[in-house]
Amino acid sequence: MSQQITAQENTNKQAIKVGVIGAGGRMGRMLIEAVQDNSQTTLSAAIERQGSSLVGADAGEVAAIGRLEVQIVDDLKVVINDIDVLIDFSLPDATEQNMQICAANNVAMVIGTTGFNEQQEQVLAKASEKIAIVYAGNYSTGVNLSLKLLNMAAKAFGEDADVEVIEAHHKHKIDAPSGTAYMMAEAVAEARGQNLKDVAVYGREGQTGERKAGTIGIHAIRGGEIIGDHTVMFIADGEVVEITHRARARMTFAAGAVRAATWVIKQEVGQYNMQDVLGLND
Repeated sequence: MSQQITAQENTNKQAIKVGVIGAGGRMGRMLIEAVQDNSQTTLSAAIERQGSSLVGADAGEVAAIGRLEVQIVDDLKVVINDIDVLIDFSLPDATEQNMQICAANNVAMVIGTTGFNEQQEQVLAKASEKIAIVYAGNYSTGVNLSLKLLNMAAKAFGEDADVEVIEAHHKHKIDAPSGTAYMMAEAVAEARGQNLKDVAVYGREGQTGERKAGTIGIHAIRGGEIIGDHTVMFIADGEVVEITHRARARMTFAAGAVRAATWVIKQEVGQYNMQDVLGLND
């Protein structure tokens, strides 16, 4: 028994120490499980919002994976020195503060928060001048492979095909369109040499007139418990090509984020995405 404990202690000493923001939420609980399932990582901190009834609880018990002796706290600053990498899938305002704290304490980040405004994008850019950050709207392998395919399709069709992006998520999601929909639309726009801000059309209503060539339609569906469905249609004269990804388990995103955490800890200061992690940008 003593030999087993010693071996476990040595493993924990060598493991990457990961902190999870929003530890009591659905994604937070899955991130905790994914961290503990990965042989390279261990949970060292779990953070919830101030006033949460989960503050003081054991993070492992909250995640239903057994006691971990990691107490949930409501202040990142209290545990920042215990963290090598912080995984943050929270809300833009909270993530903005967390980026500043991590940058000031040389802690790398994996960010899955979506819906940043321009000011928050600037905070991200400044933070990535001090620490390594992986920032992605989606951490699944399949979605990032889809982005590669979208780049190929957009270059092949050019503006000869009309492009529509359709995404569907559960009724609890509070931002629209999804970060993944933006990523997909941006992949198409970039491949066609466009600025997405100049060509994006969000939904249609009333007398819209004829569709303007070169635009990219983006549409959001909300309902039920859909984890995440995304389809990009390339509609040309005489043929339609659809590239679709459907998520069937949130653990896909959590495991991908933990994979990103094991990667970002080895990188130089800068901002990266999941395609960098997967080697798809090589």
